[in-house]
Amino acid sequence: MSAHEFEPRIVGFLCRWCSYNGADLAGTSRMKYPPNLIPIKTNCSGRVDPTHVMKAFAEGADGVLISGCHPGDCHYINGNWRTAGRYPMMKKLLEQLNIDPRRLRLEWVSAAEGDKWARVVTEFIEEVRELGPLGWKDQVADEYEQQEAVSA
Repeated sequence: MSAHEFEPRIVGFLCRWCSYNGADLAGTSRMKYPPNLIPIKTNCSGRVDPTHVMKAFAEGADGVLISGCHPGDCHYINGNWRTAGRYPMMKKLLEQLNIDPRRLRLEWVSAAEGDKWARVVTEFIEEVRELGPLGWKDQVADEYEQQEAVSA
């Protein structure tokens, strides 16, 4: 499959107060960006646990975008600071799992930044498209089946 035929699946964890509304503004303003992102509304980007990111990849995502309020504007005081603190650890974890860390992105997008949302999503999808399909779901399934066969 060539890079032009591949359409990446991106899972987006969006803060309900800022980023989700920024995405909504982009849509209602009819801003153009690829439809490859599956949005998941969270109360706060600080609620996105590394296990959520790993589960998204295990379930077939080619990339994961975490987006929240700008630092200092969090509705839960410091949730986005927790996200910023976890982000480098999540990138390291991906490296250890042999997943290109560029498949994970963190962006701060406010409710008034529909144009930024459209630009971020477009850029990220293009970057993941260049990386090609992850195929981790198939890899995990194959390894699981092999373990089951050995156990039986």
